[in-house]
Amino acid sequence: MQLLITPEGQVRCIYAEAIDLAALGPLHISRGSFVEPNATGQWIVNLSPVQGPRLGPFTKRSAALQSEVDWLDQHWLSPSP
Repeated sequence: MQLLITPEGQVRCIYAEAIDLAALGPLHISRGSFVEPNATGQWIVNLSPVQGPRLGPFTKRSAALQSEVDWLDQHWLSPSP
């Protein structure tokens, strides 16, 4: 589980239960994306909650979920230069 700690002391991560996040302080959990099927049954990743793009379509939900995690890891959890 990757944690990004900002200079302001905020911690960002893709939620998982690998550690007890409440041990870090008060939590604010928000959605980072939506992974939903389109009208033809393909999967779309909508990263607008973190000002990201739409990805897809994907034929398999698992591929969409992996793409979601990859994008968040690379763009949302990477420290700014």
